Amino acid sequence: MDELVKKIAGLGLPGILFVIATATSGGSVAAVVAMLSSLGGPLGVLGGLGLLGLVGILAEYIAGFGVENILKLIYTERSKTESVRFIFKEIQELPITDDLKLKLKHHIRPILFIESEEVPVLKTVEVVDEEQFTY
Repeated sequence: MDELVKKIAGLGLPGILFVIATATSGGSVAAVVAMLSSLGGPLGVLGGLGLLGLVGILAEYIAGFGVENILKLIYTERSKTESVRFIFKEIQELPITDDLKLKLKHHIRPILFIESEEVPVLKTVEVVDEEQFTY
């Protein structure tokens, strides 16, 4: 699983979109081929079709682990080498629910609550005019 996550993370945003397209298409070859043709890069459809064998493997992993867990693992791996702001912007543009977007963002950079027992003590400062005093 770790090896697959690292390889998909290396693909960047196209890899994420590929995982989402594969999961949401329910195995529809037409939707997957359309995504693969865009993933083919300079090789076009032929390069994209070379990744078609990956659909079966991804479907097994998605069914076993769930889309949310796979996306969390992929973004965790990518956050080691990429800017968190860039990843947050990318997550915001993904065609997924707002709830899943929040879960992914929280997984990458959890909100830290700092509870402090020390309460700052307010000090009273008296301002005195120097002309009142004679030396």
